[in-house]
Amino acid sequence: MIDIHCHILSQVDDGSDSLDMSLEMIATAYDSGVRSMIATPHCYPGLYDNFADPYLQQAWDELYAAVHAAGIPMHLYQGMEILAFDELPVLLQEGGVWTLNGTPYFLIEFNFNEDPSYCKKILSACIAAGYRPIIAHPARYFFVQEDPSVVYEWYMMGCGIQLNKGTLLKRNGHRAYEIGRSLLRHHLVSCVASDAHETAMRTTDLDEVREYLINEYNEEYAYMLLEENPSRILEGKKLVGYTPRAYK
Repeated sequence: MIDIHCHILSQVDDGSDSLDMSLEMIATAYDSGVRSMIATPHCYPGLYDNFADPYLQQAWDELYAAVHAAGIPMHLYQGMEILAFDELPVLLQEGGVWTLNGTPYFLIEFNFNEDPSYCKKILSACIAAGYRPIIAHPARYFFVQEDPSVVYEWYMMGCGIQLNKGTLLKRNGHRAYEIGRSLLRHHLVSCVASDAHETAMRTTDLDEVREYLINEYNEEYAYMLLEENPSRILEGKKLVGYTPRAYK
C-alpha cells in the first residue's frame, strides 16, 4: 500500500514530535503493509509556515537518513498538506511549496467552515496553472456535511478526493463517517490515506482500513484506493475510478 497523507516529519507541525516517533510511525506503517509514504507537513500560513525552504529540507534530510540508518525499507517521498489561500496558484508555479513527489498533484485542505465558492475559485486557478488538486478529507468539512454535492463538482472539475482512514473507522464522528460512506457509494473517492499524526490514535496502520474496504465493498475497490491511484499520484499519471454518481 501507499500512504499519500501523513505527518511524519518531526517538529514541523502538529504531527510527529520527535525523530524517534517518526521512526515508530514509519515502522508501524511498514508492518501494516505500507511500502511507500508521502510526508505531508502542514503548509498553513501564519500557523505552520512550512514552505519549500532549507529549514523544511533539513527536517526531510534528517528523517531520510534516520530511516536508512534504522534499516526500515520504506520508500519516502516529499509533499505537503496545503491550506487553500489566495497566493497558492502563484506559489505552486514558483516552486514555493512541495507538490506530491514533484508531480502536478498537490494535497490541499480547506477551513472546515469555508465558503464553497472560495474553494472552487482556488481549485479552478490551480488547475488553470497546470496543477491537479487532491482534496484532503472532505467528509470532515462542515460545509460538505451540509451539502456533499460539492464533492461531485470538485470531482468533475478533475480533482482527486482523499478520505481519511479515521473517517471510515468512525474516529472523526458519526456525520463524517456517514458522508465518507456516501462519497464511496457515489464513486467520488480517489484514494484513502492515514492522515497519521502520532503513534496512539491517529496512526499509520493502514491494514485495518484495508480490511474494512474489502469487507464493506470489495478487494478491487480497496486496491484502487490504497494502491493503484496512490501509485498514479506518485508517478503523475491520470487517476482511475468508477463512473461517478451525482447527488440528487
